[in-house]
Amino acid sequence: MPTAAAVALRSAIHAALVADGALNALLGGAHVYDEPPRNASFPYVTIGQARVTDWSTGTDSGEEHQLTLHAWSRQGGHREAHLIVGALLQALDDAPLVLDDHRLINLRFSVADVRRESDGRTHHALVRFRAVTEPL
Repeated sequence: MPTAAAVALRSAIHAALVADGALNALLGGAHVYDEPPRNASFPYVTIGQARVTDWSTGTDSGEEHQLTLHAWSRQGGHREAHLIVGALLQALDDAPLVLDDHRLINLRFSVADVRRESDGRTHHALVRFRAVTEPL
């Protein structure tokens, strides 16, 4: 079950990405989705799976979030996928996002994987971030 902090974090990440000029230039617009439209044009980014764990101390509540973004590309091979990964890192790594009813302690890049999908045309980048939140 999603927590309020997880919902607020996803919302803030989405807002930051659709407002990012460099990312939008690479995507040809604000093509950032929770679930892409049926016939979404490439390239685009989806906000994927998340894992939330308790990060509370003896006196304070908190949550650790592992969040994966997916970049999908069909033009320019690995190059376009890597450029999109770079734009995601620029937009989000250590970004001071404002969350509804929660404080973002940090948001840090963890790992990125770029691979060619089995169709031979699509490149798929998985970009993982780690965040820590606490209630206000």
